[in-house]
Amino acid sequence: MSVEMKEMIADAARTLIFEKRVKRLTVKDIVEECNITRQTFYYHFEDIPGLFKWILEQGSKKMIEKARCQNGAEGAIRYFMLVAINARPYIEKSIQTNYRDEVENLISDKLYQIFEQIAVEEEMYQNLSLPELKFVLRYHSQAILGILRGWNYEDTKNLDQIVHNIYLLITGGISPFSGE
Repeated sequence: MSVEMKEMIADAARTLIFEKRVKRLTVKDIVEECNITRQTFYYHFEDIPGLFKWILEQGSKKMIEKARCQNGAEGAIRYFMLVAINARPYIEKSIQTNYRDEVENLISDKLYQIFEQIAVEEEMYQNLSLPELKFVLRYHSQAILGILRGWNYEDTKNLDQIVHNIYLLITGGISPFSGE
């Protein structure tokens, strides 16, 4: 029952942000939308950023499961990019709320965790110290966010080449210094 209630609360928040275009999302709005008490909301979530965190965690779990079913690491990157491109309008609307900073930080942290999980599972970067590994993972996750922030129609047409280049950069297949 707890997961179902969390889903109902999450659905209410999505409805308010995406369909009703609420800019200043409040717990009052959410509890009215799903006909529950404030106590019920706070039983399941500490606050609205906690709700956003839960939504991102659930989405990333599903995305990672589906990414694992793709054809290798490059296929997984392509799947991730497609999910991110399709989610972009929703993310942009979430960022337009009064929780912009929290949402941006949650997305950044979640992307870092995804890269960290992949690096561990694929046994990547084993020759790096822990501080070096953290830096590389932060670098990759922020680079992907930067690419997605500036995404345009031309990028969509060149998705496969962009994915291939990202894969090569992450795995060391290409380097900006390889010509020297």
